Amino acid sequence: MGFILEKVVPWGRSHDEYVRMFGLTEADQELRILGCGDGPAAFNAEWTKRSGTVVSVDPIYVFDASQIRSRIAESYETVMAQMRKNQSDYVWGAISSVEELGHIRMLAMDTFLSDFEAGKKNGRYIAGELPLLPFESGTFDLALSSHFLFLYSAHFSAEIHLQALREMLRVAREVRVFPTLTLDGKPSPHITFIRESLESLGFCVEVRRVQYEFQRGGNEMLVIKLVQHLS
Repeated sequence: MGFILEKVVPWGRSHDEYVRMFGLTEADQELRILGCGDGPAAFNAEWTKRSGTVVSVDPIYVFDASQIRSRIAESYETVMAQMRKNQSDYVWGAISSVEELGHIRMLAMDTFLSDFEAGKKNGRYIAGELPLLPFESGTFDLALSSHFLFLYSAHFSAEIHLQALREMLRVAREVRVFPTLTLDGKPSPHITFIRESLESLGFCVEVRRVQYEFQRGGNEMLVIKLVQHLS
């Protein structure tokens, strides 16, 4: 079954948000990074400008920039109306209002759109989706998942989450997932299952606090690494 653009609600986050959500540092600019489900985020464009190495994977990349731009325009006011309705669910600090949020998101998506066609040609934007990634094992140092895994726990089972995370761990030696909350602001019911399953496979699983909170209570990421044994 083909991916249907009309069912997508594009909502791209800024480079600064990615840095704070995932606790990225200058040292991380030396890493080969994979972004899973990045959508129209500005992270790839801005990280690349800073000489970082990043590839983004999302099913929306099967479309061209004009199609994605049209879908953003069609869905923007719907998203903003939902934000106004539910604004008590968010922390208005670094982002002070719904109007400022809209400005930040549109700026991020414009940055993405300006970079998309060139980035797609040189392999930085690849159409694909979890739980099957089109890369060889060990291609990346770090894989990121922003606002997909755990957030949609009501839509995807714990087993699907585990399959997706194992696939990310196949292609990268470390995985970071943000946030660990569901859409309704509660801790994902899948966290315990994921932790126990991955630890039994030899991975170190840690919930780590980050310097970012917009969804109220959403200030933690899940970090997964293969345990290194000393010989």
